[in-house]
Amino acid sequence: MRSRNLRRGSAIAASLAAASLVLAACGGGDDDEGGTAGGTSPGEGKAECEQLTQFGDLTGRSVHVYTTIVAPEDKPHKDSYKLFTECTGAEVEYEGSKEMEAQILVRAQSGNLPDVAFIPQPGLLNTLVTQTDTVVEVPDPVEENVDEFWGEDWKGYGSVDGTLYAAPLGANVKSFVWYSPKMFTDNGWTIPETWDDLMALSDTIAGTGIKPWCAGIESGEATGWPATDWLEDVMLRTAGPEAYDDWITHDLAFNDQQVVEALDTVGAILKDPKYVNGGIGDVKSIATKAFQEAGLPILDGKCALHRQASFYSANWPEGTTIAEDGDVFAFYLPGTGEEKPVLGGGEFVAAFNDKPETQAFQTYLSTDTWANEKVKLHPQGGWVSANKGLDIANIASPIDQLSAQILQDPEAVFRFDASDLMPAEVGSNSFWKQMVAWITGQDTQTTLDNIEESWPSS
Repeated sequence: MRSRNLRRGSAIAASLAAASLVLAACGGGDDDEGGTAGGTSPGEGKAECEQLTQFGDLTGRSVHVYTTIVAPEDKPHKDSYKLFTECTGAEVEYEGSKEMEAQILVRAQSGNLPDVAFIPQPGLLNTLVTQTDTVVEVPDPVEENVDEFWGEDWKGYGSVDGTLYAAPLGANVKSFVWYSPKMFTDNGWTIPETWDDLMALSDTIAGTGIKPWCAGIESGEATGWPATDWLEDVMLRTAGPEAYDDWITHDLAFNDQQVVEALDTVGAILKDPKYVNGGIGDVKSIATKAFQEAGLPILDGKCALHRQASFYSANWPEGTTIAEDGDVFAFYLPGTGEEKPVLGGGEFVAAFNDKPETQAFQTYLSTDTWANEKVKLHPQGGWVSANKGLDIANIASPIDQLSAQILQDPEAVFRFDASDLMPAEVGSNSFWKQMVAWITGQDTQTTLDNIEESWPSS
């Protein structure tokens, strides 16, 4: 997929001045920045610490990581850093926030940056690199790991102008519909194999008096992103992958007729009162319902279908069995033709200084060792990686096994989340906001025209 670069404007001078403050605040004056801390690493002689001993003894130091991943999804992340501390002596200071995407740019300009941030949008990474000049290129051990464990496409998502600034972290498959296997069995419903089958199933469910779909797009300052996923998944299906690529790069206008068709197709579900919002409210309630809670009415039989990514498994209540014969499971969101389009996403590890503890943490997160440590901490699912060193035998969750198989399937037509690749002015701003306006009553054409007008001119 082609990369885009945003030109620096006159306002960047202020950002560059702020960047100098950032580097100072993050320890830019440390004598050991970019090198090692010296001393003998606590992990010396331990196979699982092999790549980290080169950074020396980091005892007494800490790495501040900033991320969108909040409770309950944050606990496995925190637990996965224990091995890092055992190997290096450094602690990890974890900061999770729903407002991270918006606040990271503010913090870049104010000089209040963490050591490391997990960036969920390549478009946002591009903006940070080109407009704030605060992101540090990855160290050699990280790039070597990326070359070994990820494909060129994933490396490209973390690069700007051919330079790798952020290694891939987690990955997810977004083209899933969650459901209750028992509800399907009790009613004699079958998993749809085509889009027409899916709409026919929705009609059948609605005929029973149950609203077939439940949805929620509230997510703090990021409210609206689940609705953009809907449009992206459908755009891949109705317009095809080539048009989808052109849409991302703006070679296809945001208000092009193909996008209109895709959003109207989404509206045939999300804006139809007979289809939504089961167990929650009317169509407009989609805008105010937290995405973490939106699928829960399935457990009470108040709705039957919830389109959400593989990581949604972490939001089911404790004790919920996620399996083909369990309380909930998911099926692939069917396409409109013979192709098998798959929408996905992921996070990337960006650093704002090159202190030894920062580089050590980056290196740890780029290893197959960390990927396997991390996945073992998800017995109910909710996390997977495109890291080729991830042993599927370590994946306990059936939904994550299915996700890993899809990520590794050479026949699948995989595309990264479009809003995550678009300029931040669009991908994490107007696109989110206008989808909220659309779900609360604004028409399709006005919605897409408004997003088109927000696209940066250069």
